[in-house]
Amino acid sequence: MKTSIVIVDDHRLMAQGLADLILRFETYEVHYVAENGRDLIRYLNRGNPPDIVLLDVSMPEMDGYETAAYLKEHYPAIKMLALSMMDREENIVRMVRNGVKGYLLKGCRPAELRQALEDISTKGYHYSDFMTGGLIRSLNPAENSTPASYFKLNDRELKFLKLACSELTYVEIADKMCVSARTVDGYREAIFQKMQVKSRVCMALEAVRWGLVPL
Repeated sequence: MKTSIVIVDDHRLMAQGLADLILRFETYEVHYVAENGRDLIRYLNRGNPPDIVLLDVSMPEMDGYETAAYLKEHYPAIKMLALSMMDREENIVRMVRNGVKGYLLKGCRPAELRQALEDISTKGYHYSDFMTGGLIRSLNPAENSTPASYFKLNDRELKFLKLACSELTYVEIADKMCVSARTVDGYREAIFQKMQVKSRVCMALEAVRWGLVPL
């Protein structure tokens, strides 16, 4: 009996390429390709859950973190393999905490994907050198001595972050930093990506939680 797989990825070309590749592996079959977590849940509600879910980390509507947490709670028998374009340690740690059993970069070789699927099918997990290295680095205080270095924030981004946690508008922040509004937009988008947030409020909350900005 073949191992059933569902792919969850909002990039259709990437998802279809993965499906075509997996179908070349003799012992696996792709039952469904979902665009995001909500689409996956609709599929699961029909019954017959898959053995493995290949889960993109960054997606609209319901991202990989939310989806993994949902599956961990409601479908603990499903094994999850995370796929991402990003190699940040905090992404790995967060996905592992939410129940994923392996983490691969989307640029990995087909043989690595096949090995990950085999490991998850037989052992229940796939801990690659990349994944374990990321976990070890995330727990090593010598390499992440400050929150700013943990998020890889440069001096200008850190200054913007502190100002963004005030009541100043983005225009006023640009004036204080003696830069254009467009440059401030660049700082904001860079920090959103590095901190994995989508709004100014969430950015401020994370900054306070990590001690980047005092209460």
